[in-house]
Amino acid sequence: MSVWKQSKNNVFVAAHRGFSERYPENTMTAFREAIALGVDQIETDVRITGDGQLVLIHDEALDRTTNGSGLVREHTLSQIRSLSAGLWKGEDFAGERVPLFEELLDMVKDLPAMTLDIELKEYPTAGREAIAFEVADRVIAMLDKASLTDRCVINTFSARLHEYLYKTYGGRLKHHVFYPLRHMGECTLDPYSYGYCCCMFGQTSGMAEPEEFEAMRQKGVRTWAGAFVKDETTLDMALACGAELITCNNPDVILDLLRKKGVHR
Repeated sequence: MSVWKQSKNNVFVAAHRGFSERYPENTMTAFREAIALGVDQIETDVRITGDGQLVLIHDEALDRTTNGSGLVREHTLSQIRSLSAGLWKGEDFAGERVPLFEELLDMVKDLPAMTLDIELKEYPTAGREAIAFEVADRVIAMLDKASLTDRCVINTFSARLHEYLYKTYGGRLKHHVFYPLRHMGECTLDPYSYGYCCCMFGQTSGMAEPEEFEAMRQKGVRTWAGAFVKDETTLDMALACGAELITCNNPDVILDLLRKKGVHR
């Protein structure tokens, strides 16, 4: 039975890097606390270490979210796991570590209603094409092995990487694309022709206009709102546009508001 039942009358909530407003982003605690609130989805970011391990961290560098420095890809897993991924958020979180991708899969595989939004952060830029495609293939293989592929959308700001996945996997993946098109870089295929869902950014900032949401729906692509939504005012804007999912840093607030409005299960 499909878990994809988001609609304007049952708006999903995705925890952006977990419950990242209150807990260190992309840590097991942030994921666990988001799940405890009753979110519908966990959004996270995948990168590769210098010794080929897949870890969950947003930035290319370690500096912002750990007490280390330098590029993730230039450190071994052991070196990265020796760092605190929570100290920047407060002394109470000093023991947090950068998780392995498989740790999140193990956490959610027995939660049948939980969906995932996996953002691939290794892009096929000059000299890194092979590693970007390898990471993408390994992510799909791990999702397949865990029987989670059908509960996952694959997210990347690289249209080239989306196209590689679309052609390689015969359209069986759910692609999370972006609007406006400039966010995705050079395209050979129209991403809105194969995208499952689209995060609707504004042309200059914030969120897209209602007519842009409707135009995307006319293409058969489900319309989602990003982390611009953070309070009742911005949530009401998203709902008025017909957003079917809200990605947010504060899922406690957004879930409470949606439930009071009668548009979350």
